[in-house]
Amino acid sequence: MMAVGIIPARYGSTRLPGKPLLEIGGKSMVQWVYEVARRASRLERVIVATDDRRVLEAVETFGGEALMTSAKHPSGTDRVVEVAAQLDAQVIANIQVDEPLLEPGVIDRAVDSLLSDASLMMTTVKSKVNRVEDLFDPHIVKVVTDREDYALYFCRLPLPFIQQGKREGLSHQEFLLEHPELLSNYYWHIGLYVYRKEFLMSFTQWGPSSLEEMEGLEQLRVLENGYKIKVITAECSGRGIDTPEDLHWVRERLANGSLKRGSSQFA
Repeated sequence: MMAVGIIPARYGSTRLPGKPLLEIGGKSMVQWVYEVARRASRLERVIVATDDRRVLEAVETFGGEALMTSAKHPSGTDRVVEVAAQLDAQVIANIQVDEPLLEPGVIDRAVDSLLSDASLMMTTVKSKVNRVEDLFDPHIVKVVTDREDYALYFCRLPLPFIQQGKREGLSHQEFLLEHPELLSNYYWHIGLYVYRKEFLMSFTQWGPSSLEEMEGLEQLRVLENGYKIKVITAECSGRGIDTPEDLHWVRERLANGSLKRGSSQFA
C-alpha cells in the first residue's frame, strides 16, 4: 500500500508566529521535520501542506515538495485532507511540523502497525513521561491506553490520578515528586497520526465532538465515534515545540551537545 507523509504547516501560529520557519541549529523547523520524514522508508512521498507562500518557497529552496492549501482550514488535519484528496495513496501519515525530534523509525513503525491489522483505521505514538513538571504541563498531551495499547483517552491533565497521594494529604504533583518511580505509569502523546485514507476523509466530515472541543484535542473525535486508535510506544528524547519555552529547550540542548545534529536523537 502506498503511504504518503503530509506535513501541515500553517504560518500564523498563535503562540509561535511563523512557527514552520523558526530556526533550530541552522535549519528551519519545517526542514528538520521534512528531512526526518524523507528518511522514513515506508513513505514513498512527503509533501508540506501550507497556507503561506513564505513556507512554500522555503521548502522549495531546500529541495522539498510543498503545495499551497486554503487559508480557511480550521485544523491541520483539514489541510492534510485537501492534499490527500489529490493523491492515490492508501495510507496518509499526518506529521506535525512542530515535532523535529521525531525519528524516521517511529514513522515506519506507526505505518507498519496500521498495515499489519486490517481492522485498524488509525495509529499514533506515545512515549514515557520522564519529568514530573512535563506531566503537569497542559501543552504536553497525555494518553492512557488499555492492555493492548489502544487509546482510552487523551488529556492535557495528568492521567491517571493516584488516589494514594490524596489519602496522605499531598497534591498529585507533590506525591509524584516524592515517588518519581511512578512516572513509569504515564505517557505523553507524540504528534504523528497514520490513517487509512478513506477513514481520514470521513473523519473530517463528522464535525467536532464534545470532548474534542473541551480538551482541544482532535483525536478524541475518533474515540467518541466508537473507533479504535492503536498507540505504539517509542523512546523519544524531546517533545513537540508548541511554546517559546519549548523552542528554547530544544535550541539550548542542541547548542550544548545533548542533542547532536545528525544523530538519532535529533534526526
